Amino acid sequence: MGEDEGMEELITEEMLWDRIPEVEGEERASTYYELSARIYARGQYDEALALAETARDIYSQLGAAVSSEGLAQAYSAIGYNLNQLKRMDEAATAMSKAVEILRENKSPIALELACTLGEWWYSSKKYDKVVETMNECAQEHLVDGNEIGAANDLHLIGCAERELKNYEKAIEAFKEARSLFKRNKEVIHVARCDQKMASCLIELGEGELALETARKAVDVFETGHDHRRETFASFEFGKAQILLEKYDEGLATLENVLAIVSEDEPKDFEFIVDIESRISKILRMQGRIDEADEIERRLKSVQEALEDEPERDLLT
Repeated sequence: MGEDEGMEELITEEMLWDRIPEVEGEERASTYYELSARIYARGQYDEALALAETARDIYSQLGAAVSSEGLAQAYSAIGYNLNQLKRMDEAATAMSKAVEILRENKSPIALELACTLGEWWYSSKKYDKVVETMNECAQEHLVDGNEIGAANDLHLIGCAERELKNYEKAIEAFKEARSLFKRNKEVIHVARCDQKMASCLIELGEGELALETARKAVDVFETGHDHRRETFASFEFGKAQILLEKYDEGLATLENVLAIVSEDEPKDFEFIVDIESRISKILRMQGRIDEADEIERRLKSVQEALEDEPERDLLT
């Protein structure tokens, strides 16, 4: 360990607080940033956020007089704290400013933070921004020779395009990701792409191709004993069977998926409702009206429990 590293470890949080009145400018900003990092590590995100915002404000006031790297660090710290506080839109906005500054300065950490930003945009349901951000990341990863990084970027692009109902664009992204994963023998990730392509093919009415693609995913997950992913792939397989009017086979597949999902804790009731709604439609088509009615009656209670309550005026 170097002498500087040893000294850095000896600086306590109390010493950092004591330093603040004694320093100005960039050193004062970096002290607030260091305090923010220490308090973030303790899980006190509100306090850490306030300190990071103070660091940002000081760096902003100093402007061109100091390196913009510090300002970028402050913005990223703000982003991480907001993310922990579940304020996703604000977190992504702060991180986008950090990425913008770092890209301008050709910083090597810009790419890593941009990938994080893409995931946060996805959590915020800003799917257009996911596509924009991750397209740039994928190109950078390919230039760097990082095919796995590019494949992960393309997979997230596919997921965003699927959410936007751009199913053909989603399939194109998943195909590119699949090719890179396959070249690198990432078998589970190849199957993840197949599963999601199958879901897009179903939306496009391509039943035969969806069935074949979902089957590949099921085979890999079953062989790899990845039972959770196998369940989701089986769901796509059942949907493809129904699309091809193989109603008995599709019903059996969905009932098997339902039996597995119903054992999970905590229960994913939205997924359960989706499966049971599809089952009830098949039963109704087969003339099993009473069974379909009973399922739909039960699901109304679950859907009512899942609905957001309207906000009430606490003074009334």
